[in-house]
Amino acid sequence: MTPTFTTLGSPRLSMGFDRFERLDLGRHRAMHGRIPPLSLGDLIELVERVDLRGRGGAAFPFGRKLAAVSTTGPPAVVLVNAAEGEPGSLKDATLLTRAPHLVLDGALLAAAALHAREVVVGVVEGGPGESSLREAIAEREPRVPVRVVGLVERFISGEGGALVRAASGDVPIPPGRKVRASTSGVDGFPTLLSNAETFAQLAVLASLGPELFASAGTPREPGTVLLTVAGATVVEVAAGTPLRTVLEHCEVDPGQGVLVGGYHGAWLNPQAAASAVVSRAGLEAVGGTLGAGIVLPLGHGVCPLEEVIGVTTYLAAQSAGQCGPCRLGLPDVVRTLSELAAGSGGIAAVRRAVGIGRGRGACNHPDGTARFVSSALEVFARDIEIHRDHGTCGLPTGVSLPLPRDDTAPRLTIDWARCAGHGVCAYVVPELVHLDRNGYPVLVNSPMPAWVEREARRAVAMCPALALRMTGGR
Repeated sequence: MTPTFTTLGSPRLSMGFDRFERLDLGRHRAMHGRIPPLSLGDLIELVERVDLRGRGGAAFPFGRKLAAVSTTGPPAVVLVNAAEGEPGSLKDATLLTRAPHLVLDGALLAAAALHAREVVVGVVEGGPGESSLREAIAEREPRVPVRVVGLVERFISGEGGALVRAASGDVPIPPGRKVRASTSGVDGFPTLLSNAETFAQLAVLASLGPELFASAGTPREPGTVLLTVAGATVVEVAAGTPLRTVLEHCEVDPGQGVLVGGYHGAWLNPQAAASAVVSRAGLEAVGGTLGAGIVLPLGHGVCPLEEVIGVTTYLAAQSAGQCGPCRLGLPDVVRTLSELAAGSGGIAAVRRAVGIGRGRGACNHPDGTARFVSSALEVFARDIEIHRDHGTCGLPTGVSLPLPRDDTAPRLTIDWARCAGHGVCAYVVPELVHLDRNGYPVLVNSPMPAWVEREARRAVAMCPALALRMTGGR
């Protein structure tokens, strides 16, 4: 979808957006000027003066990344992560589509300071951001080679390890072990990895200087922030802006609660959202997280618990299936949530399910999902009580939060006229099937992850009653 764009206050990253749909090189130079090269020491000093942090979610100090890559010896690679896999985020695609030269300016500034061998930009394959970026590279003659890597849009596409593997020609999934990109990244070379907005902010900082850059924002978090609101509007705001002001500006009601930080973020109740300010510290003070700048209000008139189940089902299907917390833990979270919605389960079972995989995953996916679900249990406690007492809250159950649809994905179904409760399916593919108290199968209501399809077909073939079926697929 094409997002709308708006600003609160003076534009920086979005300078010129009110006049031009896309800033080509000439327009970009007229808006931002030419950025002079900086030595590595000067660049590190510059970013540390304003404590520039990564804008992809982890908020790691950018100066520390620069220093870590500079001490590793071999020529470095600069890797720009613009492959946002979050369904609710549009800021990176907006930057690449409308201000690609700002991202390139920041990446090439860092590359020159590090004497890097190349710049690699990871993008969503076939998206408008990719074509705009390729056009921008052709418009200039960068001294450092710039390579574009396209990725299929998945939730884990934007995970740092997955992007490093994609840029190295490997399967774009998390590596399954903790490896610092600054030590061994693209093709084994030390790699400076950060988000597209981070490099755009670096370019603005180098253009304005630290004093002018810090004239917006808060003393501890200077500068502006890009937010994606309600999955449709990208807005640039100064750090420290009240969240309520942002929602009013975007004409969005906080509804039953506001999810901040995306699907690895946390829910805020309407009262917390009304008092929150847009900054890392401000959102953490009310139990939220800034993350990648995603703000998703949940409107009235929909079932909050079913919305949470829909997103958790999506997250379970999006995992790489490399570790137990993803293969078994996330489907178990979906099952316990579904039982809670039906009035047959309890909150304790959900908490136990989200707690089992916390801190044990091959990447942050189980932890992020646990944060999302745990915060929902607190914010939507009243709706959960109604489900517990009545088995439903009576509200519509269609998922309204932004999620990609794939109606062609394979699913398991059961012919109940044949099923005799042998239970073989639950042993062969426990990621998708578990048994109820009477020994009959209960299916996870989600698209089937690619990594489990082989075992699912095996379960279909082994069903003694020929009751298990597979539908969909290509």
